[in-house]
Amino acid sequence: GNLTNALEVRYRLLKRGVGLTSTSDSEMITQIIAAPAEVWSEGVPDEPSDDHWVNQIRAFMYMAEGAYSLALLTRDGIYAVRDPLGLRPLCIGRLDDESGYVVASESCALATIGASYVRDVEPGEIVRLDAGGVTAFMGRPPTRSRAMCVFEYVYFARPDSLLDNQFIHDARQNLGRQLAIEAPVDADIVIPVPDSATPAAIGYSLQSGIPFTEGLMKNRYIGRTFIQPDDSLRKQGVQLKFNALRHNLEGKRVVLVDDSIVRGNTCGPLVKLMRDNGATEVHVRVSSPPVRHPCFMGVDMATYKELIANRLDIDGICQHVGADSLDYLSLPGMLKAIGRGAKGGGYCTACFSGEYPIEIPEWLLSEDRSKFLFEGQWSSA
Repeated sequence: GNLTNALEVRYRLLKRGVGLTSTSDSEMITQIIAAPAEVWSEGVPDEPSDDHWVNQIRAFMYMAEGAYSLALLTRDGIYAVRDPLGLRPLCIGRLDDESGYVVASESCALATIGASYVRDVEPGEIVRLDAGGVTAFMGRPPTRSRAMCVFEYVYFARPDSLLDNQFIHDARQNLGRQLAIEAPVDADIVIPVPDSATPAAIGYSLQSGIPFTEGLMKNRYIGRTFIQPDDSLRKQGVQLKFNALRHNLEGKRVVLVDDSIVRGNTCGPLVKLMRDNGATEVHVRVSSPPVRHPCFMGVDMATYKELIANRLDIDGICQHVGADSLDYLSLPGMLKAIGRGAKGGGYCTACFSGEYPIEIPEWLLSEDRSKFLFEGQWSSA
């Protein structure tokens, strides 16, 4: 995640004489929690716990705004902490031999270490895991309904993870089904951009009746191009990451299903790759709406200028990527496909809708926000 009031928090720390060696949110969080709770007691309800760590974590939660999921290791236990909006996932598991508990950002990690899912950490909650078991405390009560990042369902979370009692694979397959309803096309085969779009492509195939097959092979030694630090590395990553299956593509009208188009660096080269390998038509279908707004809560898309859907309309993007047609899932269609989850909460859809669940300060909207951190420009905090 990210703290949206990081500038204000940094100023308060420096004013108190706390030395900071970086602009990292994590360093500031550590400094706040390490201090006695009374140092940062302003605005915190006078309801102290017998556990001083809970008091210090609670002081941080009332000081910070934004998205965070924390696992804090102390001498006597682990504390799991989730922001009041529940923007980022966090869950608790129990080792199958009952020797202890674990904390993970996604439930898929639990089985790997021989643990079973117990429950999510609730928004605004502090959970202590120690020799005595699991103890829950209210850190900072939510002031509005939960706002889980919807991009977790679209792209970030692993398909075998469970979020709000819903498997990501099922949610993505539903996105593909809804996409086929909203954006049908005459074609011979449905192909995913592997691996994140595979469940959506299966859903599109099941709903449309167009056969699903593989057309792109992924080099699994190349990481996610979306989170590379700059565009040149992202574009190079696309060239190294995919190979085409010519015998599946030759002479075929292809529906290429992707989970999202953020910067537009991946889709164009893939369309060209399929044409070069014999596809007669390439129709791109995206199982989420256009990403038109930056994220300030921890997803690597922080400026308007880098988002292709902020610069071009759908026809312009279609021309840019060289597809025969391009269509996206609507925002209502996406929410319908995902549903509200077992807990009835809402989602943060800011990257699609521009409606942020928390106030975004002006300095964060700046294209060069680093100057505020390094030059001491505190007036916008």
